[in-house]
Amino acid sequence: MSQSQESHKFQYLITIEPLGLLYGSAGAFLSPENLVGRSGAKFPPSAVTLAGLFAAAYAEQGGKIEELRLAGPFWSFTDDIQNFCVPTPFHLIAKLQPNPNDDANVPQGQVEQSLTWHPQSDTHSCDRWENSKPEQPNSKTDKDTWIPVRDWHRPQTVYGNPWKFVPHLHPKLQHDQRRVVDSELGGGSLFLENAVQIAPDTCLTYLSNKEIQPGWYRFGGEGHLVSVTKHHLDSLTQDLLNTSLGHVFALITPALWGSNRKSLRYPEAWESNVKTMLTERPHPFRYRLGGKDKDNPHKPTRLSRGRYAVPAGTVYVMEQSWKQKQSCWYDWTGIFPKEGYELNTWGCGLALPLDPAIAPVLEKAITS
Repeated sequence: MSQSQESHKFQYLITIEPLGLLYGSAGAFLSPENLVGRSGAKFPPSAVTLAGLFAAAYAEQGGKIEELRLAGPFWSFTDDIQNFCVPTPFHLIAKLQPNPNDDANVPQGQVEQSLTWHPQSDTHSCDRWENSKPEQPNSKTDKDTWIPVRDWHRPQTVYGNPWKFVPHLHPKLQHDQRRVVDSELGGGSLFLENAVQIAPDTCLTYLSNKEIQPGWYRFGGEGHLVSVTKHHLDSLTQDLLNTSLGHVFALITPALWGSNRKSLRYPEAWESNVKTMLTERPHPFRYRLGGKDKDNPHKPTRLSRGRYAVPAGTVYVMEQSWKQKQSCWYDWTGIFPKEGYELNTWGCGLALPLDPAIAPVLEKAITS
């Protein structure tokens, strides 16, 4: 591993605990669900959101944002920060079916929209939140599940999301008195925020190669206050991240493969090596590039090119194991689109190895 790649290795866990509610973006289209702020809900915030927080704090120290490497989002129980939860690989939760309508060269399994959640098999149960079981995932907006990173090779428990969406009405007040603005004079008098409440014994978690000063920061679309803390990443997780991927692995962050002009399900450089894969439909991915105009601070910042990301949990089965020089994520260079920053700055395509014994089972189930 080169000196540059060594400096990109993850060394810290950044934990974020909200001081109240957080914001979950929404509103891709108008529907009865969207009227209460739930349509197209996106939570937790991506690593790009955390990068915005880093950009301000890290720049003050004279650092270059190009040197930053982040990955996430994940989450942890506050009494076991190091054993953070990562997206569940799809082979653990999918009912594999052939897809005869797919004309691509790589067969694709279909992930069930309704997944099973089993919190009761572990003492770290989300049932502790208000002593009630959060609703079982039953739709495409609630179906995300997670497993502890230390159980990666021998999963015992699958968790649901430890947060709830709480639509929150904000009154628009008059400037000179605490009265709601008359809708006929000043527009709508109420603003509906798609807020998120996180279980009190959990926190959002991200990987980072740089440290940040602990403290209170404004985070996310509505600038809610959060408590940010850094922890040194333990050696067990570092060893797992540095392990050779072999020929079967799963994404734990979304992946943006392809070029600036097109999005792919895997890099073109892998064309002859991808044997099969298990994935779900891609989702839109876009972020702000920054570049505010100092002379016009109210001018909107530039947006990145809109692309489609392969979701976290996607499983790849390769024809051959990676060569030593391509053994782990830190060595993956030149396979991401590039616009402004290298996309692995935001943890794009971070993967962990799986047991090679599952490869024949996946191939038979997907291609049968």
